[in-house]
Amino acid sequence: MSLHMITKSPAVRVPPNSTTPIVALPLSSIDRCTAGRMSIDSVTVFTHGVKAAKRIRDALAKALVLYYPVAGKITEINLGEPEVNCTGEGIWFVEAKANCSLEEVNYLERPLMIPKEQLLPQPPLEANLQDEILLVQVTEFICGGFIIGICSSHLVFDGQGFAQFLKAVGEMASGLPEPTVKPVWSRENIPAPPKALHAGPPLSFTVFNFTTSVVDISLDSISRIKVMYMAETGQRSSTFDVVTAMIFKCRARAIDLAPEADIRIGFAASTRHLLHGVLPSVEGYYGNCLYPIGIAKSCEEINKASLVTVMSIIKGAKETLSTKFKDWMYGCTESYYNMPLDYGTMVVSDWSKVGLNEVDFGWGQPRYVFPLNDDLDIIASGIYLKPPVPKTGIRLILRCVKEEHSAVFREELSKMA
Repeated sequence: MSLHMITKSPAVRVPPNSTTPIVALPLSSIDRCTAGRMSIDSVTVFTHGVKAAKRIRDALAKALVLYYPVAGKITEINLGEPEVNCTGEGIWFVEAKANCSLEEVNYLERPLMIPKEQLLPQPPLEANLQDEILLVQVTEFICGGFIIGICSSHLVFDGQGFAQFLKAVGEMASGLPEPTVKPVWSRENIPAPPKALHAGPPLSFTVFNFTTSVVDISLDSISRIKVMYMAETGQRSSTFDVVTAMIFKCRARAIDLAPEADIRIGFAASTRHLLHGVLPSVEGYYGNCLYPIGIAKSCEEINKASLVTVMSIIKGAKETLSTKFKDWMYGCTESYYNMPLDYGTMVVSDWSKVGLNEVDFGWGQPRYVFPLNDDLDIIASGIYLKPPVPKTGIRLILRCVKEEHSAVFREELSKMA
């Protein structure tokens, strides 16, 4: 069997292609509180393109003129108060070539046939990765397809904001003189809650040996459960409600905690719709607009509840968002998200609707977008994706149970799916 390899050119800086402001810009209280100084790593698979690396590099240089903070660095003059130093230095960019076709590596579906380190960009050794806002690698395959591996700072973008930036790059690559959505910074407009919010004992971590599962939930299964929910409650439900309830119930059954023990699920809810009147313009804002929601119930309660009941619990938690978020913004910290990082807790993240699957560099939308941050073992996690084209429904990347609970979890999930 041939060895699939990627050959990388040295990383180079891509600066904005015209002069940009040299200024220090504050991050918002949401950026600092919900994101942390972490990188979001992702891969986007396109089945065809022509000289993709050059086109995307040139488009990045154009897009960075309006998105000039992205061409800077993260600095932290005061401890706990990172900001963006707009230096105009640019982002790190890597061109790469694969010695195989995308088909030969199964279009990078799991299990990965190429190590993730080869798919993602890496800066020179002298660069501090924590200071960087964006790194991009375009890898061209012998079939004419290409992939984009990206490391982006969660301090600067949330998922929707990051998709907005990539769509702007796509529009530049497709020949538009400027993006259809103009970027908005305005981080200073978001109120800063009291610093006491960040106080407390240091978090303690337990390392779990989670197993990775990839599960596709068909559109038919999701639609069937939505119809059932409507019939029993008279209310509509979302795909997120359906999938999260399925996972919540299946995990409660599988991990075999004591009946009275808490099982918890957390997720970040979008707050963009709550920032009208706070920001001068919500459209174009690419910072973090997230608030964490947590649900805690006993294992016995979730095990005994019907799927419809669990969906109602999730919907009820979402309905508290407006009140909790506004209370938090204006100083009330009592109800802020606080869930222990033990085996009973899982967090889920929905990538399926943020817009990453709509990015187009001139050759059509991607076949597949997936994360490469899914190897953390300190908290159970699940990521919801659009499955590879032409499939429909939801693809789950799950790292939420230990090996001894994996068979039961998959069996329970397959019954519902």
